[in-house]
Amino acid sequence: MKLKQLLLAAFLFASGGWVQAQHTQVIAHRGYWDVAGSAQNSVAALVKADSIGCYGSEFDVWLTRDGQLVVNHDDTYQGVTFQEASAEECTSLRLANGEFVPTLRQYLAKALELKTRLILELKPHKTAAQETRAVEGIVRMIREMNLESRVEYITFSLHAAKEFVRLSPEGTPVYYLNGDLPPRELKDLGCAGPDYHFSVFKAHPEWIKECHDLGMKVNAWTVNDAEDMRWLVEQGADYITTNAPVLLQSVLK
Repeated sequence: MKLKQLLLAAFLFASGGWVQAQHTQVIAHRGYWDVAGSAQNSVAALVKADSIGCYGSEFDVWLTRDGQLVVNHDDTYQGVTFQEASAEECTSLRLANGEFVPTLRQYLAKALELKTRLILELKPHKTAAQETRAVEGIVRMIREMNLESRVEYITFSLHAAKEFVRLSPEGTPVYYLNGDLPPRELKDLGCAGPDYHFSVFKAHPEWIKECHDLGMKVNAWTVNDAEDMRWLVEQGADYITTNAPVLLQSVLK
């Protein structure tokens, strides 16, 4: 009988560790781009993130001078500044894999064929008015394309975060990226939780438990080292955003 109890305890301990690890979800930073045929923020990177079973694929959005939404990370790419250029100028630029810079609508059209969640980052713009117009356009497009159940919003801009909370359907996850607000303040703003650089959580590991106690989720970026991944998993991080999604999947196993 004692042997059976010991075996059961060992099984439950092992199972509990596995469940905790599997609780952490993988988000591909700018898609799964570090692989042949892909590029950061390309449609191919979105497809490849979906193909390896990532929970989500993160991507970045800008509002152009003529009020269109395009997908790219840097403010200026190949000499073109997105906030100051037309959509035609922006989408004439080629990514490293030969694709053209996609519009948000083109990117979302491909997402309709996939299952991975869309982790949409609105980049900070020069004015609050621009950010509000961008949020309005994003939320409207997501609604028109019936993707509301699959999108989560992230941003470094506190104004944009507040606008996403204000304009999105109730319950839409909105995360703040800047790392300067404690969990209670994020909760009071209506955010789903912090999406902070992993160094912030290493400096404030108590914030992870505090978030969970407040009913919020925790995401950490951009985590590419296996030891940092393991530490976050042990701390109970809900999501890890990484440029190495396959490595993170192996750590979780």
